[in-house]
Amino acid sequence: MSVSRTVLITGGTGSLGYRTAEAILAADSSWQVVITGRGQDRVHAAARSLGDRAVGVPLDLASLDRVRHFAREFGEHQLPPLHAIICNAGVQIVSGTVLTVDGIEQTFAVNHLAHFLLVRELLPKLRTPGRIIFVASDTHDPTKPTGMPAPSYSTAWDLAHPDVADNASRPGSIGRRRYTTSKLCNVLTTYELARQLDSGTVPPKITVNAFDPGLMPGTGLGRDYHGIQGLAWRYLLPALTAVPGINVHTSRRSGQALARLVLSPDLATVTGKYFSGYRQIRSSADSYDLDKAEDLWTTSIKLTETPHL
Repeated sequence: MSVSRTVLITGGTGSLGYRTAEAILAADSSWQVVITGRGQDRVHAAARSLGDRAVGVPLDLASLDRVRHFAREFGEHQLPPLHAIICNAGVQIVSGTVLTVDGIEQTFAVNHLAHFLLVRELLPKLRTPGRIIFVASDTHDPTKPTGMPAPSYSTAWDLAHPDVADNASRPGSIGRRRYTTSKLCNVLTTYELARQLDSGTVPPKITVNAFDPGLMPGTGLGRDYHGIQGLAWRYLLPALTAVPGINVHTSRRSGQALARLVLSPDLATVTGKYFSGYRQIRSSADSYDLDKAEDLWTTSIKLTETPHL
């Protein structure tokens, strides 16, 4: 089978993104994979290790200008038509407040805003039938026993521009809450984009779904952890992947579940849904809040169309 379709995976140099690319390439020879990462050498090395149907392109999601440039240049790589986008890259910062070059809190900027802009910029290039997947997390749902603080969504403007002085005393707790809130933003964006793209066509031309990979200890998401917390993340918690019945997985297993959302014919008409691994489930109560979704969408447009606010 000749290569005829491209899937873009942000954060594809390691862990979940890399394993998802690996699973897609192994399962279907018609797909070309484009992976992104922050370092040019690292992203090119990862693509080489995936084989000749993988391309690595550097992308710094902490800069809205870089995201715009990436989207503009995407069609110049002489790739098969774009048919799927996986918004996977993410950060969790527990060592204090970090602002991007655009003056936006980095967790919100990378985990939500950059992907929001990337998808909107690439939509005209996304062929149908197309699939968009936002990698979220069950940590967005306070009813789930994840050990993470519940999200705190006031307004999207406040998330983008927090009061740094108020947050200085508890950087770890604030940082983890920012992460879970950014994952709520991913689910809110999924549902709102699905509503906007639903033109009543059967099957839908473009589907949009959210995905929870489960806890994946040992991966780069915990790169900012130090001390006992860092040791537990890197060496102790990975042992839980062998325990059945809990939402802790290796990146390979979660990558296979995420690849299914791109590949499975059974999911061709499924849109506006939330998947925890292989299971379609309901997300948190707040994720269905239409007022929050509207605030997030309209504010995100303002933030991405008017840089350096």
